[in-house]
Amino acid sequence: MEAATMAWTAAVAGVGLVYWFVWVMGSAEVKGKRAVDLKMGSINRDNVKDKYTQYWSFFRRPKETATDEASAEKVPAFVDTFYNLVTDIYEWGWGQSFHFSPSLPGRSHRDATRVHEERVADLLKAKPGHRLLDVGCGVGGPMRAIAAHSGSNVVGITINEYQVNRARSHNRKAGLDSRCEVVCGNFMSMPFDDASFDGAYSIEATCHAPRLQDVYGEVFRVLKPGGLYVSYEWVTTALYRAEDPDHVEAIHGIERGDALPGLRRQDEIASIAKEVGFEVVQELDLALPPALPWWTRLKMGRLAYWRNSLVVRVLTILRVAPKGVVEVHEMLYETAQHLTRGGETGIFTPMHMVLLRKPSTAAAAESK
Repeated sequence: MEAATMAWTAAVAGVGLVYWFVWVMGSAEVKGKRAVDLKMGSINRDNVKDKYTQYWSFFRRPKETATDEASAEKVPAFVDTFYNLVTDIYEWGWGQSFHFSPSLPGRSHRDATRVHEERVADLLKAKPGHRLLDVGCGVGGPMRAIAAHSGSNVVGITINEYQVNRARSHNRKAGLDSRCEVVCGNFMSMPFDDASFDGAYSIEATCHAPRLQDVYGEVFRVLKPGGLYVSYEWVTTALYRAEDPDHVEAIHGIERGDALPGLRRQDEIASIAKEVGFEVVQELDLALPPALPWWTRLKMGRLAYWRNSLVVRVLTILRVAPKGVVEVHEMLYETAQHLTRGGETGIFTPMHMVLLRKPSTAAAAESK
């Protein structure tokens, strides 16, 4: 009788744990995206595994993708596929802001994220009445933080239609839909008029572009003369050694697992900005000391990893989640290891900040 009671208690506890992790547990940062709601964006559930295989094959050799013109033209479509595959998983475990931030003593990851985003608004000197552009807005976490902090109106652009719908839903829930607008489009060819924004920013988004000149050129076009643009760039640092196999594997792992057609060097960013006509106001790696490590939130313990992996596998077996979710989850976990390695060795930073200004007159721009 005692053994039967123990077995019954264990069974009830097991069911309770599954219920908690699958049906109750939302995002680690903002409740609302539950494991049971995991989808693969707008991809039909029967096609998820095929789309994942196509994505993985395309980004196997990131540097070749960036330098081959035919492959470079396909990058936007595969970035769209990538965000269909990962958006719900990111929201489940990461929250509504798909970027890193330096850790803050005694503060949560959510607090650190908000401070990192509000820094953008402060750098832009954003204020009520300004119209800002979010270049690669994802589901709009930074957009809402910046709009709330500055009082500005923000227009975001993302290539992924599923993210557009998610961002609009979040904007309505936050009561910011009157000041936050989201547009589906390619940030290398934006559907906005010339000189139509007071300021612009991109947070860990332009790394998806085969040529940074194409994005910066578009931002330059849509900014008003004298307007500021701040970008947090993913780059390799001066510590990276192309002859070191461990370095190469870490960087290639980041590129493969994050839909990047080749990471740029840190010392390239300012010269590219000047090439399209910008003035460089400030340049700083926000990951350098005294900033605390940005990769701490990636250090998922083995127990947490197996817990999440089990949840995803159970959901797949039950056909609540489509086939292919397990592979995507494994890809993201492996990528997290490469990102952590890049951070610990100092060969990679996701927050090389550049603050740029469009010259106040056309004559000044032509003199560049």
